[in-house]
Parts: sequence; structure tokens; C-alpha cells
Amino acid sequence: MEGRVLIEGAADAPTLLKIGLALEGSGRIEQALSVYRTIADQGGDPDTLYSAGTRLLSNGDYANGWRAYEGRAPHIDQGIIGRPRLSFPEWNGEPVRSLLILPEQGLGDQIMFARFIPALQAQDITVTMLCRSPLARLFGHLGVEVVPIQEVTEIPRCDAWTLLPSLPYRLGATLETLPPPAPLPSAPGGQRVGIAWRGRPDHKHDAHRSLPPELGDELLSLPKAVSLHPEDTGAKDFEDTRQIIAGLERVISVDTSVAHLAASMGKPTTILLPAKGLDWRWGRTGETTPWYPTARLCRQERAGDWRSVLDQVQPHEGAMR
Repeated sequence: MEGRVLIEGAADAPTLLKIGLALEGSGRIEQALSVYRTIADQGGDPDTLYSAGTRLLSNGDYANGWRAYEGRAPHIDQGIIGRPRLSFPEWNGEPVRSLLILPEQGLGDQIMFARFIPALQAQDITVTMLCRSPLARLFGHLGVEVVPIQEVTEIPRCDAWTLLPSLPYRLGATLETLPPPAPLPSAPGGQRVGIAWRGRPDHKHDAHRSLPPELGDELLSLPKAVSLHPEDTGAKDFEDTRQIIAGLERVISVDTSVAHLAASMGKPTTILLPAKGLDWRWGRTGETTPWYPTARLCRQERAGDWRSVLDQVQPHEGAMR
């Protein structure tokens, strides 16, 4: 039957994942999703759960995807604090008066997931956020207690703790019920266009997501274009960059933290996406994303073909050659 997969005999989670990936690769998306949901239901090793979770999320099944995404914790490539041993418990969604939020993943990820903080505050939960110093002043706008990570950091006692990207799972977020971006201050912009053409070099997919230097220079040749890279702006943290973006008309960025910051501020943001190494949050197709109403997604037609992406940008941003 369409959308169902009959698998004879017992299949372990890694085998199911291979079946799901094969089905998805052949265009049988609904059948692949059925397999990924089976993995989420039966559990298994964290690697397989995490992979199934990202596939479900990229295909819009957030209800099942977040559950499997919880397998990610031991396997994020960088920037994870892990599940710590604290004197108070991990939060499972039960009523609490105070909650400690621990950082995980990249800085842009943390800006994206910060949108769930107001939902906690609406439950009269006092929120304390442990964060890396580049985000400390920016997250001060969220009305929470911010504790920057230092060489020695004193952890405040709360009723419970959670990892920041676990909030959508604990709060039951679906594709249809995603909250708006984190409430970060903005302002009516001028006429300048901010450009971020490269990401963090040690990111595992940076070779796919960053533009070649000559195409970065091409973007910077747009009328009234300005670089948003800290070495060019002098910004010392994300609050400095927020203030710069507040004065812009729009932003063009590859898939990096600047895109999350600008789109969270409500700035028109064009996000340039690779075909290979594409992150789950942008979905498989389309120019729009429920994560950021003011964002426009420009996707590679073929892996490595940034020219087609810049040609998509051209009608909106002026001649680029």
C-alpha cells in the first residue's frame, strides 16, 4: 500500500535507517517517513535515532522528529555541553518554578531555539540561560538571567535543567505551532544590504555552505552592500552585530549565525543554501520557512553550483555582474 512499508522479519534500527534512506533516495518519501517513524517508536542507538530524527524534521514531521532528535546529544560535532551531572534533575516538561537552559550546538542554532523561551515565561517559569560570551548581551533582551560561560562558571541551582534544543520536544512543538523568532530588538532600516558570505571554517559542512571568495566579492559589489563579518565591522559580540543589522534594509547570508540573527530581528533575509550538507531546518524544497517569516531561501540546483543561487538573488538585489 502507498505510504506503508512491509519489512519481513525483525530489523534493527541501523537496518531500518538504510531502508529509509534508500526509499527517500528513490523518491518514495511517504514510505521512507514510515520507516523513520518506526525507528522513533522503537528507539535504538543514538546515532540512528538522531539520523532518523533529522530526516523526519527535514520532511516536516516535527511531532515524531523531535522525539528521535533527542538521540543527538552524544553526537553533535561541536559546541555541546552534554547531559551534565547536576544536583537537580533534567526537565521532562513537568511543572517547575525555575529552569536552567544549557547551550548546545552552534551560535546560530542557539539564536534559532531561543524562540521557545517566551513559552516558558508564559508558564511563569523563571529562566536562567547558560551561554557562550558572544551571545550573553544579545540574550539579555529575552528577559532571562544570563550566565556567561567562563573558565570557571558557577551553576545556579534551579528546579530542573534542559538542553536548549530539547525545548521543542518538551513543549510539543509541531510545524504548525512553531513560535515566532526570539524577540530581538530591531529598527526600520536604511538602504544598505548586509552580506555574510562565509561561515565558521571548522564547521563540518563549511566547504559546502560558504561561497568561494570570488563570489563573496561579487555579493559585496552589490550597490550599498556592506560586510557583516566581525573582522570587517569590528563587532565584538552578537549584540554589536545586532545593532549594525538594525540599521540595514536587508541581509544576504549563507547558512550561518548572521542569517538566524537577521531573520530573528524581522529583517528581510535572503539565505543561500547548498544542495549538499543542507541542514534539516530548511526543509527539502521551497523558498519559505516556518522558522523565519521574513526569510527567502535560495537553493543550489546542483551541489557546488553557487552561480545558479546568485542568479536567483540577482532579480531581487540588483545586477551582480
